[in-house]
Amino acid sequence: MAKVLIIGAGGVGHVVTHKCSRLPDVFTEICLASRTLEKCKKIASNLPREIQTVEVNADNVPELIALMRQYEPDIVINVALPYQDLHIMDACLEVGVDYLDTANYEPLDEARFCYKWQWDYMERFKERGIMALLGSGFDPGVTNVFCAWALKNHFDEIHEIDIIDCNAGDHGHSFATNFNPEINIREVTAKGRYFKENSWVETEPLSVTKTFDFPEGIGSKKIYLMYHEELESLVKHIPGIKRAQFWMTFSDNYLKYLDVLENVGMTRIDPVMYEGRKIVPLQFLKTLLPDPASLGPVTKGRTCIGCLIKGIRDNKEKTCYIYNICDHEQCYKEVKSQAISYTTGVPAMIGAMMMVKNIWQGTGVFNMEEFDPAPFMGALNKYGLPWTEIIL
Repeated sequence: MAKVLIIGAGGVGHVVTHKCSRLPDVFTEICLASRTLEKCKKIASNLPREIQTVEVNADNVPELIALMRQYEPDIVINVALPYQDLHIMDACLEVGVDYLDTANYEPLDEARFCYKWQWDYMERFKERGIMALLGSGFDPGVTNVFCAWALKNHFDEIHEIDIIDCNAGDHGHSFATNFNPEINIREVTAKGRYFKENSWVETEPLSVTKTFDFPEGIGSKKIYLMYHEELESLVKHIPGIKRAQFWMTFSDNYLKYLDVLENVGMTRIDPVMYEGRKIVPLQFLKTLLPDPASLGPVTKGRTCIGCLIKGIRDNKEKTCYIYNICDHEQCYKEVKSQAISYTTGVPAMIGAMMMVKNIWQGTGVFNMEEFDPAPFMGALNKYGLPWTEIIL
């Protein structure tokens, strides 16, 4: 039984709150907090039971501390912006509350995806006797658990990991992002990076590409190499990895618009002067693009996110492909959300459930692959993200 404080009322916060509200025996009380109170109230109005809503500035640590002391949660689920991770972790440390997020911290003025800032909290969380679970979304998150599951059940050693993320959906807009536009564009325009033979190799953004044949009728799609934070934690926690890469699909239309926006400077994250004051072009662009939370009613098609894993078992080479397929329209029917928010929000709820039920326990800062994957994998099937594995 637990009181949960959810910080963030965007598309993912919407899904997390819906999923938590349907488990009153696990999450006995819920408080949803955001800088925009109206967003919280809108989400609350469509839930099967009453929750508390409150306004909070996640950049203001004293304000976060005051809210936590007033509400006294057992766990904080952070689905705010990645820039705010450390503020929320600082508040959890001060009050002594367990913490969970879905994406690693990144500084506001640099598109740098790195766990070091949060891993540096390890000793402080240990001393405080509390737990932080990092990256409990899909990728990162479920993909980490897929790898841990494969190691536990199919391999003696894992040598190669390819995480492959496909959104085969269509929202009908000329250009829109399926999650926070600012975070999405920062991620896509950053340099690619992959792990090979004990070192990191850097590539120009989206310069490495190939085709992949996705299962269950999705078919052949072009995939592009990117950097994603779960690569960093997987090569740290799973010994023997010789190569680890992350791939994502993009439509030609998306890439065409992104190329134009980048060429004219609209994806810049450094301030520029406009009419006597500083603005950040990407933040301005975000205000012009469709809100990802508004895409649910119009998005059709499916996502397919999975891990293609190679290694050895009993001295023989083996390949395993574990994936989930999620239907945008089915997600909207269930929680009024498209599948991108759904595939992140459901694992956040499951991760929190693992913690409050003491299935995953510890003091310090942890990534998903450090725990027994079996209960999490079972919960994925139960709560809306069934998975399939193919042994090749």
